[in-house]
Amino acid sequence: MLFEINRAPHGAVLKEVGHISRLAFPMMIAQVAQVATAFVDTVMAGRVSTDDLAAVSLGASIFITFYVTLVGIVTALNPILAQQLGAGDHSTFKDTSRQGLWFGLLIGFLGSVMMMALEPAVRWYLPPEVTDKVMLFITGTAVGMPAAMLHRALHAYASSLGRPKAIMVVSLLALALNIPLNYILIHGLFGLPKLGGAGCGWATGIAFWFNCLTLLAYVSWHRNFSQFRLLQQLRWPDWRMYRGFLILGVPIGLSFFVEVSLFSFIALLIAELGTVVVATHQSVLNFSSIIYMLPQSVATALSVRVGHHIGAGDYRAARFSSGVGLLLGLSLAFCAMLVVLQFREPIMRMYTLDQRVIAMGSTLLLFAAVYQLTDAAQTIASGALRGYKLTTVPMIIHILSFWVVGLGLGITLGLTDWLTTKPMGVFGFWIALVISLSVAALFLTRYLLEESRSLDRQPRQIPAR
Repeated sequence: MLFEINRAPHGAVLKEVGHISRLAFPMMIAQVAQVATAFVDTVMAGRVSTDDLAAVSLGASIFITFYVTLVGIVTALNPILAQQLGAGDHSTFKDTSRQGLWFGLLIGFLGSVMMMALEPAVRWYLPPEVTDKVMLFITGTAVGMPAAMLHRALHAYASSLGRPKAIMVVSLLALALNIPLNYILIHGLFGLPKLGGAGCGWATGIAFWFNCLTLLAYVSWHRNFSQFRLLQQLRWPDWRMYRGFLILGVPIGLSFFVEVSLFSFIALLIAELGTVVVATHQSVLNFSSIIYMLPQSVATALSVRVGHHIGAGDYRAARFSSGVGLLLGLSLAFCAMLVVLQFREPIMRMYTLDQRVIAMGSTLLLFAAVYQLTDAAQTIASGALRGYKLTTVPMIIHILSFWVVGLGLGITLGLTDWLTTKPMGVFGFWIALVISLSVAALFLTRYLLEESRSLDRQPRQIPAR
């Protein structure tokens, strides 16, 4: 059986589930809170008008593409810090953590510049009635991008130390702040300009800065982090160290990019089908991204857990953790699938009162339910592989699965009659999504199985102190 979990005592499996869960649960709440910001944006914009909902949906697709890609690059800090801590190299851990702050900040500024440079392309491609609103939304989120990436560096630091609760609490506070900010900026209260749905982008940017600065203050002064004070002995950027971050992080970022860009490209490709189709697609995708935080949180916790074991030279424990993490994630995904199947129409009613959107969205949620298991498998396998610092092959698998199979097949089914009697529209794209995620799950879990088995056969390594 995969990872030989069936040979392990039940007590050992349950103990490992506990270790992963204690890391994953606070991360899940934090990530749900962060994704719920987009959920709140979509719901509140939908109450203004369908055009505002479509504009926020399109702007959010562009923003999320940049955000997730850059998060992937900064995520390189997770396995690097976890392996250093597992090896007991505290001096290097502290130096890497401090340089990680500069690295996240610089990556965030780069993202802001790139987002703002998109304006000519946005105005050329999107319908005129939503272009200004889309750009206003993007500008607001771009302002918060440096803070978002600095927050991810802090996230890697705190999670590697096994202290994810601080991330959870601060993320919940940021979500609570985002809701009144949305309302104020949408309706122009307290003398502020009335921005409509685009005000959600500016509220998100402000919430990012709150999230970042609050978490920085917490980890800088709380006693739980007293052994590794981040702001003490903070040096100027060490560009040589960033080369190592990029070598590991760029493949992760590209993996994240090809996955999220698949969804974003679909949103752009179906834009000509009308605002109802765009709003429906984005609403279903937004809800899917919330429940995606279940396997994503397990993947993040697993990358830390596996990284600790690899740093300590215990390859067998790393393999065992990988198998238990997959088992836990698939169990959670199965429960999520049942919930989606049971409550499809009430889910859509949270987003809109438009019966056309509700009817189409209830059908699309069937596809979202189907791919929960395969999406969980590929996500968690990727997280475990990051713990091993194996990122290049997963990137290639993601490119082939999402761009060649997902996007290529989606365009064929959705916009042409090459394989069907007539174009299937948005439903063709979602069929391709299910297939592409299944392909990724198959190859990534196989790669994890082979690599973990190969390392497990090596003698245990005792790290140098």
